[in-house]
Amino acid sequence: MSAQTIFYIIIAIILIDFVIDKIVDALNAKKFKDPVPVELKDVYDDAEYKRSQSYKKERFQFGIITSSFSLLTLLLFLFLNGFSYVDSIAAGYSENPIIRALIFFGIIMFASDIITLPFSYYSTFVIEEKYGFNKTTKKLFFLDKLKSWALMAIVGGAMLSLIIWFYQITENDFWWYAWILVTLIILFINMFYAKLIVPIFNKQSPLQEGTLRSKIETYAEKVGFKLDNIFVIDGSKRSTKANAYFSGFGKEKRITLYDTLITDLEEEEIVSVLAHEVGHYKRKHIVINLIASIVTTGFTLWLLSLFVGNETLSQALGVQKPSFHIGFIAFGLLYSPISEITGLIMNYLSRKFEYQADDFAKNTYKQDFLISSLKKLSKSSLSNLTPHKAYVFMHYSHPTLLQRIKNLRA
Repeated sequence: MSAQTIFYIIIAIILIDFVIDKIVDALNAKKFKDPVPVELKDVYDDAEYKRSQSYKKERFQFGIITSSFSLLTLLLFLFLNGFSYVDSIAAGYSENPIIRALIFFGIIMFASDIITLPFSYYSTFVIEEKYGFNKTTKKLFFLDKLKSWALMAIVGGAMLSLIIWFYQITENDFWWYAWILVTLIILFINMFYAKLIVPIFNKQSPLQEGTLRSKIETYAEKVGFKLDNIFVIDGSKRSTKANAYFSGFGKEKRITLYDTLITDLEEEEIVSVLAHEVGHYKRKHIVINLIASIVTTGFTLWLLSLFVGNETLSQALGVQKPSFHIGFIAFGLLYSPISEITGLIMNYLSRKFEYQADDFAKNTYKQDFLISSLKKLSKSSLSNLTPHKAYVFMHYSHPTLLQRIKNLRA
């Protein structure tokens, strides 16, 4: 297969992916004005429902603009041999394959972030601000961006350097070493994410003694869930949207509550949300997701090892001499359909897990509290109560609110 043929296959993949995504988005948008199901009539009053429709419509229109801009930028970059141009810049600084790749990816990622920065800014300070969600200051917005760049440069740069080093030493067998490295990093992040990564962006503090902590501890003891670490995170400094999550293993496991969750929900409702999170742990969902992530990573790296040094792939992006970083980019573009399929499978699995966690919460705590908490959280985030089935299939990692309530009442 010629380089030109591969180039046009890449273009076709990008365009087909865009068209499918926009069709599904349009189908979902047509459902915005559907009547609210009887089971969800108490989520919004008339004024709130109109506000939620307006929010969904605005986000949909903004999504079309941002995705179309990204598509045009990528196509322009490909047709103008942008990757070749950036590679020549990197080569001008160093012929060392590791340094050259670091400069190459640094330019690509930094430029991409700068180009999309106005869209991110508009999303946060115009749309989210308009509907009362945004609590981020401009200073915090840009500070978060700088921290993310620094984290990417240090952690991502170190990982990339090691992987290329493995490639230089072992060639096509590098994927074994890279898989071991990435697996160790995944395990480390899962274990210590809340202790090492979260504090870079947020403040966490132990949940104070009181009726809420007592109710949580009583429930945990009832279901045989050893829980010493209950933390509150200052999510309200960025958004009014609420959340809770479970992280870590063994002595490092902890449950983290957003301060907005504590503000928005009654204590029994908060316990019901935590019962759902405990259900994920008890049903081994965290371990299963971890194993699936590791296996998927291994499969991807193995495929990468088959193509990364291919001269034709590099030539398809306008670079005559193959290199790891150019092969990596070409492979990533061609791998997109497989990535979409694995994403659909993981979303399907995730929705099944959500039902199982809800069932655990229903059987170990009062289901009415979980139902009311789900309704309140949907209301506070102006979520879509009538999504299209195709959109749910493509994008939802959780069942819809209606599906979850029907399952809880079954």
